[in-house]
Amino acid sequence: MDLDVYVTAHRAEWERLDQLLRRGAKLTGAEADELVALYQRTATHLSIVQSSAPDPMLTARLTQLVARARAVVTGTRRSSWRDAARFLTAGFPAAVYRSRHWWVPTAVLSTLLAVLIGWWIGTHPEVQAAIGAPGDLREMTRPGGQYETYYSSHPAASFAAQVWTNNARAAAMCLVLGAFLGIPVLWILFLNMLNLGVGIGLMSSAGRLDVFLGLILPHGLLELTAVFVAAGTGLRLGWTVIDPGPRTRRAALAERGRAAVGMAIGLALVLFVSGLIEGFVTPSGLPTWARSTLGIAAELAFLTYVYVLGGRASRVGDQGDLEEADRSAELPTAA
Repeated sequence: MDLDVYVTAHRAEWERLDQLLRRGAKLTGAEADELVALYQRTATHLSIVQSSAPDPMLTARLTQLVARARAVVTGTRRSSWRDAARFLTAGFPAAVYRSRHWWVPTAVLSTLLAVLIGWWIGTHPEVQAAIGAPGDLREMTRPGGQYETYYSSHPAASFAAQVWTNNARAAAMCLVLGAFLGIPVLWILFLNMLNLGVGIGLMSSAGRLDVFLGLILPHGLLELTAVFVAAGTGLRLGWTVIDPGPRTRRAALAERGRAAVGMAIGLALVLFVSGLIEGFVTPSGLPTWARSTLGIAAELAFLTYVYVLGGRASRVGDQGDLEEADRSAELPTAA
């Protein structure tokens, strides 16, 4: 495409659009219709320039012009409680539901890895010796030892806040670092499973695996599910860098990235609930069956939330992204 010829052919339309935008609210009905038509044509011109003859100065000029026109045509919308309600009842669960083909296998494989590590440590004394001195390991695994007192070592409120902050940060890192081909996500996931596997192995070697699981189940089911969702979504984002599908890489990453940011907020809320359970329920005097039942109930509630509300929202087209009116226009791509 000859860029100079193209600019000459359409400069008058861009200038006319600029004139109409400068007039603001003083437009007549016919001029308002003309502004909308010019906005649509200029957006198309911007797409063609970007895809066929990208020129930084012209692209910047048209981008600014289209953005100004879009603000006038669509108006400015303020966030409201309706947006928060829509996010919690549709956007977030839909995003989690749509990424289930990534986080469910991640959960299964990660759990198997933790169990394998636990079996390896529990059945190999030489591995246990490499982890710590026999006296230190006994102190960790004995009745009333470090594994049991860990959850009651600090006041419940501050402990819940601490674990919530740590877990939310780990989940956010999985979502954000996924863009680096998912490699950092795999490392974060491995460290979490290694920590879990060490606990399984040491406590099983001491014949107290039931105690360990009784301490982990109340909060761990929901907490680990949130981590798996974050990791799976991060891996999905990393794969988008490699294979964006039929859209441009930029458009695909923008959609996945916006959904990931929303999921970070939603998962922070989920981890807040698991932090409350870990701070107040896990170290409580309730019997093991009661604490485990609460943990299982929280996990089932979350899965029901995702598969019922999220599935319903996904089937009507919700992708966990911004509403269409709030998104930037995407460039057309060849079939």
